Amino acid sequence: MSELKNDRFLRALMKQPVDVTPVWMMRQAGRYLPEYRATRAKAGDFMSLCQNAELACEVTLQPLARYPLDAAILFSDILTIPDAMGLGLYFETGEGPRFKKAVTSVADMEALPVVNAKADLGYVMDAVSLIRRELNGRVPLIGFTGSPWTLATYILEGGSSKDYRATKAMMYNEPEAFTRLLDKLVVSIIDYLNSQIAAGAQAVQIFDSWGGALSHAAYREFSLNPMQKIIAGLTKHNDGRDVPVILFTKGGGQWLEAMADSGAHCLGLDWTTDISQARARVGDKVALQGNMDPAILYAKPERIRQEVGNILAGYGTGTGHVFNLGHGVTPQVDPAHAGAFFDAVHELSGQYHNV
Repeated sequence: MSELKNDRFLRALMKQPVDVTPVWMMRQAGRYLPEYRATRAKAGDFMSLCQNAELACEVTLQPLARYPLDAAILFSDILTIPDAMGLGLYFETGEGPRFKKAVTSVADMEALPVVNAKADLGYVMDAVSLIRRELNGRVPLIGFTGSPWTLATYILEGGSSKDYRATKAMMYNEPEAFTRLLDKLVVSIIDYLNSQIAAGAQAVQIFDSWGGALSHAAYREFSLNPMQKIIAGLTKHNDGRDVPVILFTKGGGQWLEAMADSGAHCLGLDWTTDISQARARVGDKVALQGNMDPAILYAKPERIRQEVGNILAGYGTGTGHVFNLGHGVTPQVDPAHAGAFFDAVHELSGQYHNV
């Protein structure tokens, strides 16, 4: 593997000094980029794009050709594991993800297999290896997964949901069976992330997209506890160093202290949490990633720059900040506005380092 030329992202995750605040963007390879839309059209559909290592590599690298990013993130989907469980993932235009096979009973949940990442999701590892090789040490590569709770909601709802009615009914009515489903997902995800790391991922993020939909007690039992098990099960580098883990619960600002005790190296923040308050609450225990409102990218570049300045000032001086949006970039964003965002982070953040 080539020597890493830009390691400020990994250094920030481990709370080491950097020259400027590193920045990347969730969904940075996505529909807001015309070159992505062209590649997706060439692939035919979203899953064909994910399952073709060459095309997945192509779209992963597209934003790096445009912007001064400090990390690349594997192009894939959080629902690859449910798909590998035999549920038949597909995407309905304008409707989001759907599964061909329904899971509506305890018996259905018990029948789901544990996923063997190399056997069942080899195309993801092929993409990781190819992307890492093509990056040639330019920036680090992030691997990722959905959280057990988030994957369980998609499995039991059959797709996206506004109220998680089927999932919460199962969770409350059949807690032991629901916990067995989560445990199955934990085992699958540990293998999946470790396989990504073995293939070349240099950091990993757990996307707990819907953890914020849970009550206080339910979050700790059904979302945070399974994620802690995953973090504890991850492999280290050959020299014993940790592979940095980012834990991102959307809507999870009220649980930062508990999340900081999870074993994660960095907590992702959405835009509803003030970053200065978050830093005060977690202290030096973990790094923080975030947390600009993605909708700011609809604003004029000067307003984007102002917001970047506000967040940098809120975090303040010192180590441990990775700049990001508080959720994924949306398809209608002007690519030039994303460029203004990245430039502003690098131009404005130097004053908060080496002081």
